[in-house]
Amino acid sequence: MAIKLSKSLDKTPVTALHGVGQAFAEKLHKLGIRSVQDVLFHLPIRYTDRTRITPIGALQPFSDIVIEGEIRATDIVFGKRRSLMCKVQDNTGTITLRFFHFSAAQRNNLATGQRIRCYGEVRRGSSGLEIYHPEYQLLKEAQPPALENSLTAIYPATEGLTQQRMRSLANQGLALITSHNLQELLPEQLAPQSGFSLADALRYLHQPPANAPLDKLAAGEHPTQQRLAFEELLTHHLSLLQLRQRVQSFGTTPLAIPRQLHQQFLQSLGFTLTNAQQQVFEEIRSDLTKPQPMLRLVQGDVGSGKTVVAALAALAAVGSGKQAAIMAPTEILAEQHRNSFENWLKPLGIRIAWLTGKLKGKGREAQLAAIADGSAALVVGTHALFQDDVQFHDLGLIVIDEQHRFGVHQRLALREKGQREKGSGEKGGGQHPHQLVMTATPIPRTLAMSAYADLDCSVIDELPPGRTPVETVAIANNRRQQIIDRVRKGCSEKRQAYWVCTLVEESDVLEAQAAKATADELQLLLPELSIGLIHGRLKAKEKEQVMAAFKTGEIDLLVATTVIEVGVDVPNASLMVIENPERLGLAQLHQLRGRVGRGSAASYCVLLYSPPLSNNGVERLKIMRETNDGFRIAEKDLQLRGPGEVLGTRQTGEISLRIADLQRDAHLITDVRRSAQQLLAQHPELAEQLIARWLPGAERYGSV
Repeated sequence: MAIKLSKSLDKTPVTALHGVGQAFAEKLHKLGIRSVQDVLFHLPIRYTDRTRITPIGALQPFSDIVIEGEIRATDIVFGKRRSLMCKVQDNTGTITLRFFHFSAAQRNNLATGQRIRCYGEVRRGSSGLEIYHPEYQLLKEAQPPALENSLTAIYPATEGLTQQRMRSLANQGLALITSHNLQELLPEQLAPQSGFSLADALRYLHQPPANAPLDKLAAGEHPTQQRLAFEELLTHHLSLLQLRQRVQSFGTTPLAIPRQLHQQFLQSLGFTLTNAQQQVFEEIRSDLTKPQPMLRLVQGDVGSGKTVVAALAALAAVGSGKQAAIMAPTEILAEQHRNSFENWLKPLGIRIAWLTGKLKGKGREAQLAAIADGSAALVVGTHALFQDDVQFHDLGLIVIDEQHRFGVHQRLALREKGQREKGSGEKGGGQHPHQLVMTATPIPRTLAMSAYADLDCSVIDELPPGRTPVETVAIANNRRQQIIDRVRKGCSEKRQAYWVCTLVEESDVLEAQAAKATADELQLLLPELSIGLIHGRLKAKEKEQVMAAFKTGEIDLLVATTVIEVGVDVPNASLMVIENPERLGLAQLHQLRGRVGRGSAASYCVLLYSPPLSNNGVERLKIMRETNDGFRIAEKDLQLRGPGEVLGTRQTGEISLRIADLQRDAHLITDVRRSAQQLLAQHPELAEQLIARWLPGAERYGSV
């Protein structure tokens, strides 16, 4: 039966392909595959070579191979797990096929004397070399079927989608490619000089020839992959530029700090701003005076003083008769901001409201009323700030701290608060508040240019005077007692310390249990010390009490989970012990380490690791010992773990790239930025089509 094509493959539903009924289509939808074009852009993650048969005697562990031979014996073996073992022999040697999941029919089919061809990964097993759950076919005829003539693609799949079916879909899709139904969307002058058209690149990547360079394909460096990576990065860039254009097409109220208020604030601080802080605030002040909404990201390493800059921006809003909202990802960080802002702004007569998810009853009602009637000029809180019942009186500025913890969605949902209030009142619709987003996680330049193309970037690259670099050492867990003695000595000299517990499992309950067990153990070993405990399962009030006691020096040693990663400022704390640091990324370790070294005393961070370390683990601890430079650490983190991890899991969902890699393809970014500007200016209709191709459902950028 011939497939009826719509004009283009993006308009042809996947159900038009042979063998795809409604139930199968639902499974494909989970992978984002709805059209035949989606099938073509669902690219292989790796390749295997099934174009030749390897003699069994030449097999090496950890290699993917095709073998052919005769079944010599098949038995069910009972050990820790029941398994079906099948001995296969050719004229060079013998290997065992092992199946942990099998049926009686499969047992009977794998009969002695049958010839078999199978494919899989060779491993060392209890019976010598083994292949677990190979793909196989029984060779019934004298003339076996021909081997593959191209490399075999392995696709991202989900439950119920076999690799054979994915390959069948790709083959059908490739057969339908013609010039009119898979359109080239890059004008010739913008297309990268790869020598491949879009159609040729897709054909090559789904069915690479037998002599294709597997090393280049595995590294993502083949010209066909680079051709598609360029188009994908360009599309993401376009979507963010469109978002920026859309936001800035709305008006906003220019903001400025009254001179007297500015002077009062600076005089009350008790310290002088660094040159970097002054420079970044000037960039912010310039943005705020314009009639388009500011969209600015401020990066600053741990302790560089971003909060003071945010307070100055908030003063511009308050001084112009508007409200400012400060959103933080955790209650601890929000509480830290609340304390800082109250210390700085309350003496200036500015009322601050406080809102978190755990605030209930009359207390919450009172805060909501102050926000709604405008009597609270500044609002500090967690993501609770963008819940439906929060109504701002006149929101002029949004500040979001540790913004990588929030996805694009959440960041923009708060912005809509300002727009919705203004749209529904008599102040005039279609206006947006200014946005300032901040992160203490330094982001490598190429990553910032890609992930935050909708934002202008500022960097506070200078620490306040008097901050001492933290000395970092890595010590194996079998020397734990030495570290405990070091904690005792430090606390006896009236210093304070952190002991951070990390877990592999992301579970509040298990983390809390582990931290509690560690606190109990340390209390037995250090009975003379006052030991506090803080973790994610504590109520907000309990966390506040523990942190307050630690700040005032009532607690000598604070045992904590990674909940203290950001926002805790205790200058007297000069020692941090991080257990199992190999479980954390570099950025998180750097954030944790930033909790010490905030005073003038020499400070230390001990990375108490569990040997043996992986190569990655060794690299991570090495860079932590070598530098306190957050940007250098971020570059290394990007190299070791990839952009999704560096940006944070929530943000990853916003830039889930199919083929491009922000680290590997950094060399493309400059051309991508130039081409995106040119395409939007000269061919806006092509920009829309590219976004529809690569980002189905990308309304998330445009409509939130």
